Amino acid sequence: MTKTGLAPAIVAVVLLASSAARAQTADSPQWLKDRQYSEGAGILTGDFELHPSIAGEVGYDSNWFLRSSANNINYANSAPNAPVVGALEFRITPALYLSTLTRQRRPTSPGDGPALAFRGGISATYREFVGLSNNNSSSTDNISSQRNVSIGANGNLDILPDRPVGGNISVAYNRVVQPNVVTADPDQSFVYDNITAAALLRFRPGQGTLVWTLGYHVSDTLFETSAGTPYDNLVQGGVMTGTWRFRPRTSMFYDLTVDYAQFQNSAQAAPVVLLSSTPVRTRIGINGLITDRFAAEAAVGWGASFFSSVAGFPQEPQYDSVIAHAELKWFLAASPGIEDATKIGLALSTIAIGYDRNFQTSYLGNYAGTDRGYLKFSYFFAGRALVSLEGSATAFEYPELFWTGPDGTYTPRHNAYTDAQIAATLFGEYRVTNSFGLNLTLRYTQNVSDTQLPVAPLAMGQAAPAVGGYYDMAWTRFEAFIGLRWFL
Repeated sequence: MTKTGLAPAIVAVVLLASSAARAQTADSPQWLKDRQYSEGAGILTGDFELHPSIAGEVGYDSNWFLRSSANNINYANSAPNAPVVGALEFRITPALYLSTLTRQRRPTSPGDGPALAFRGGISATYREFVGLSNNNSSSTDNISSQRNVSIGANGNLDILPDRPVGGNISVAYNRVVQPNVVTADPDQSFVYDNITAAALLRFRPGQGTLVWTLGYHVSDTLFETSAGTPYDNLVQGGVMTGTWRFRPRTSMFYDLTVDYAQFQNSAQAAPVVLLSSTPVRTRIGINGLITDRFAAEAAVGWGASFFSSVAGFPQEPQYDSVIAHAELKWFLAASPGIEDATKIGLALSTIAIGYDRNFQTSYLGNYAGTDRGYLKFSYFFAGRALVSLEGSATAFEYPELFWTGPDGTYTPRHNAYTDAQIAATLFGEYRVTNSFGLNLTLRYTQNVSDTQLPVAPLAMGQAAPAVGGYYDMAWTRFEAFIGLRWFL
């Protein structure tokens, strides 16, 4: 590996490993995922609420680079070439959110809601690493050079939220920090910036028995270094959703999404094959409360990837199959909306089991089909103690992989294969006061795979290089953090 650039082939594998991990692992601290856990009483200023916070954590990351624990000289991402590196990690996370007055703080008379409801904010997480046992003295394994800052900012404007006709406009920016997995060289990092925007028009005649929305969204992903530039991509499309409430606590729903996804610098990714696509997803389902404590949701539909045709390509791998979602949820107390609002803290406590089947665009093989089962437990008692536990098992199914040569011909790279990923996250927080909490985060992630992908194209019958010729897709990671958080 050189410091000026990585082969696009191994870059694609690196991004695949990182994105698969991120499918189950949050880049931000756990409490930022849900405003019900992250915010306190707030500061009232006119018609707005301010929610500032700052947190500090110290912890251990067993495998930030997502390397294989094998010891095989043939692998580019394992010992002895690139051993697993454990590290102490320090995180500091300031955040500030602003919103118009919530329903609890404004009049609730029918038709008396505001014409505009806004919520937005910004957060950042600074990471500092201190390497522990490192069996390789190479400067490219200096994990302290991975210090970085992830950023999240968003704004959401709800227009005429309680009226028969309304709309919504939202924007978001995220700077996502990803490890480069192989070399640990900060100049080869795969940090990317994601900018999204969406607008929708909402129709809700009568008392909201029927709600129909039409919308448009766009997402632009831009990598900050030249190694990732070939994988810059733009996704835009339309969405249509409908909800019909035919019982007080039960409704049917429908959604349709049609996107156009384009890799803006796909020619630079050679020999990796990147194709534009027009993915389509449509589902119909039902959700509702069966009793005051028991809820269910089920949806089924179809998804198709519609990757573009390329002259000379043997066969464009396509996803064309059923997509589905099912969840059973049990409330430890009567469900939200049934009990008095003063008991909302206890109503947040739930146990849920679910299943998702879908597909996602991939940097390898065009797409990955996903089958994910999960179990979630959340307990929030008396506004003081929060315990959240989530476990999941996901199968990622990849189609046959191809290379593209300088002459424009395509050759096989690897047969279709399936990887499994197991993930579990435990988060607990005890609020000493209404604005000060002590927290603990434990996270385990394992990519279960017997697949080794060649790093570079091989001629017919040619063997991969004896040193670093393959990338092992199996890896394990454990993270543990303790922290203090102040919030309003």
